Amino acid sequence: MRQSHVHEVLGSVKIEQLKTDPHNHRFATLTSQGIPVSGNNHIHELRFCTDFYEDHYHEFSGKTGVALPVGDGRHVHFIDSVTFVREGHCHEFKAATLINDPIGD
Repeated sequence: MRQSHVHEVLGSVKIEQLKTDPHNHRFATLTSQGIPVSGNNHIHELRFCTDFYEDHYHEFSGKTGVALPVGDGRHVHFIDSVTFVREGHCHEFKAATLINDPIGD
């Protein structure tokens, strides 16, 4: 299998349960390798578990958007989604991957 590249992703989910128990969670993960899509572009799959808050955490499994060029042949991807429900609630989040090949030529 030819290896392509992965991206680092980290961030925080939006605060939920504002009136009863306001809290958020953090996450950090790596994406899958690039998955080709139409238009000579690609996406990545990603999965993560957030950190714990009062004995619960949240999971996410989904895909990034397509590659968005940032110059010098590098790119990022955006994610705009929601975690799985746990403890009766979920969290929305927006994130961008870190740049691919940050110290490459």
